This record gives sequence, structure tokens and C-alpha cells, in this order.
Amino acid sequence: MVLIPSTMTASVLRGVKDLIVEERPVPVPAADEVLIRVHSVGVCGSDVHYFQHGRIGPYVVESPLVLGHEASGTIVAVGADVDESRVGRRVAIEPQRPCRVCEFCREGAYNLCPKMEFYATPPIDGAFCEYVLIQDDFAYDVPDSISDHAAALMEPLSVGIAAAQKGGIKVGDTVLIAGGGPIGILTGQVARAFGATDVVVADINAGRRALAAGYGLRVVDPAVDSTEQLGAHVFVDASGATPAILNGIRSTRPGGTVVLVGSADEFPLSVPEIAMRELSVTGTFRYTNTWPIARSLLMSGLVEVDSLVTHEYGIEQVEDALVGEGAGNSLKRMVLPGVRTVENPHVRGTA
Repeated sequence: MVLIPSTMTASVLRGVKDLIVEERPVPVPAADEVLIRVHSVGVCGSDVHYFQHGRIGPYVVESPLVLGHEASGTIVAVGADVDESRVGRRVAIEPQRPCRVCEFCREGAYNLCPKMEFYATPPIDGAFCEYVLIQDDFAYDVPDSISDHAAALMEPLSVGIAAAQKGGIKVGDTVLIAGGGPIGILTGQVARAFGATDVVVADINAGRRALAAGYGLRVVDPAVDSTEQLGAHVFVDASGATPAILNGIRSTRPGGTVVLVGSADEFPLSVPEIAMRELSVTGTFRYTNTWPIARSLLMSGLVEVDSLVTHEYGIEQVEDALVGEGAGNSLKRMVLPGVRTVENPHVRGTA
């Protein structure tokens, strides 16, 4: 029997750049839910944006909010309708709760559910805390070969999988990715696993290019080397930078696909260029049914994520994790909710 405390420590955002650490009651699982003791949580750009600006588009922080949605942990209790054998299982969390009955859910596109409740999206609390709830089938068992960090990073890996699926990446394709950050690197690895023979990452930052090259991806400096003759079957924007998007569109072959994962609000789009070259331009919003794929990619070794982790922080250091305090040239910064403070946030010789 697992001893569960009555209270837990949580990092709570009260407003723009206003974080506190407080004690909260440990939540109780509903009939279809599991209670998870959180081991590892990745810091996402959306967490940083909520901290710095208090909103993303229509989602506004109007009441105290726990950030963090890239999470893993161990099931410590289950609801009445869940098999008790799940207690003790290590899991990766798909951090969303669709309604399951709307037309989008019934069609399998539950990421578009208008009633979606998503971790760390106001007003739904996230995982920068010691315990969280999720519906049983959105807590995916992971083997011991997958670390706590890697299990948490199945969430951004799922973003890369969704982008590759939306682009229809297949054997023999040439793929161009703008942005050598975590999403770009993960998408590049997924593209290669899906059979792409030439995966090119374009980034103006030399450090990011070096990191991407370390994963066996071909890199270019778009400020120096033109990619317009590349003739990519699929272009994926993971930068959110307008010049990168426009360059990527020009670098896509006729009949190719442009997938927008980055966060540029607006950019000028040449309709004749799209129409006369019959380019398909699409976006991605989160993911559906990607966790089993992510798990298989990690178990097979086709995708590697542990080396993306450069820094670790305790629950009392979430603000440092969000602003990158002491984390120059970081890729993935991770919060350990079960740890108060980490004396040295650098891991694996990244200092």
C-alpha cells in the first residue's frame, strides 16, 4: 500500500512574473482517473510565455495556475473504475482531457475538442506539483529502459510525430526543418525514423546547428547558405520566425507540404506561389494517439531524447527554470517536483 500525504507542494503562477510555492491538498481521483506522483516535468515555451505575459492568444491567466504539461511519474492511487494493478506503474502523461462525445472526438480528432481541458492552459492546472490526476487511458506505461525525463519528453516528441504525420513524411523524402531547438531536433529524428533520406535543419544560431548536427541531422545556416534549390517534399517550421517560414515555402518542391508548428502570429503569403506550385499549407495543434508511437520510437532507439536534457531544477526553483537562470545554451530544462532545490542545475557535464 502506497502512503499518500494529504497535502503537496506546488509552484503556482498568480500573475505576470508572480510565482509562489504553496501547499495544496493532494487531489482525489474520480472513478476513471489515476493519481500520479510526478517525477519529471519539462519546461515548454508556452510555460515561459504564460509566466512572462500572462496569456497566450485567448487563454488568459485570471486565477492562480500551476504550469507544466510535459510530465511523467508513478501511479499511486486509482479511481473506482480503474484496475488496481496499475498502482506502481511508471507512466508518461498525455496531458489532456477531451469530452469524447463531440463530433471531433468521435472522428478521432480529439485534439480539436472545443471542451478540451489541457494541463497548464487556463484554468486547468498543470504538473509543476507533486501529484496530478489524469484519466486512466491517458497515462501510458513505460518500461525501465525509458527514463523519467524521456517519459516526460514524450510530450514534445508527440509534437514532432504529429508534424511528421501531418506532412505525410515517407521513405525517400527530403525534409527541411526551420529551427534547431528541441522541437526541431525531435521532428528531425522522427522524420528520419519515418524514412526521410535527407533531413536538413536550418538555424541562424551556430550553437543550435551544432546541437542538431550531433543527432546526425544535416544543418545549414540560412543567412549564408540558400535552401531554395533543396526541393523539399516537406517543410516543417519549428521556429515561428517569419523569414524562416517564407524561406521554407520557397524551398518546398511543387506539390510539397508546408507544416506550421511554430508560433508566428501572421506572415505574408503569396497565393500565386501556393496555387501555381500546388503547395499544401497546414498547421498542427497538439496531437492525437501519438504516445504509443513515441514509446515505440524510444524503445527501438530510432529517437533519442535523454541527451536533450541540460538542466534540472527543484520545485522551489521553477522561476529559475522558466527564465533559464544559469542555463545558457540549454535545450530542455526539467523540473523535479519531488525535490525542493537542485544545487547545480547543470547535468551531464553541460556547465
